[in-house]
Amino acid sequence: MERTLIIIKPDAVQRGLIGKIVARLERRGLRIAAMKLMQIDEALAQRHYAIHEGKPFYEPLIDYITSSPVVVMVLEGNSAIEIVRRTMGATNPAEAAPGTIRADFGLEIGRNLVHGSDGPDTAAFEVSLFFDEEEILSYDRDTDPWIFE
Repeated sequence: MERTLIIIKPDAVQRGLIGKIVARLERRGLRIAAMKLMQIDEALAQRHYAIHEGKPFYEPLIDYITSSPVVVMVLEGNSAIEIVRRTMGATNPAEAAPGTIRADFGLEIGRNLVHGSDGPDTAAFEVSLFFDEEEILSYDRDTDPWIFE
């Protein structure tokens, strides 16, 4: 069972889209293993976005992600990373496929509503930034046999 990190970003929180985004991910069959509303501080933002340090958009990105509460989640499922990324859509909402979160709710790349891990190593790192292992629950749902082979 693969795990991935999702951040419902400040723009989505401020626009009241938390429920719609969570519902779309759950409807895909993904299982919520952890979820919390939090305020990301500058130190955590810098660790999370360290790969972008030195790029022109780094400082505005840090300012944006720390500007308002976010919802962070760990989702589990077969191919969870790929499923989440396809459900989110392209980073630039103008290029995202219709029916994706970003295409349906976003207009600009700097306000693209959600973050999802881009690979297994990144997911493991990101999950560990936001959650202690004891905060992550693995459990069975009665619907799992109808979702997972």
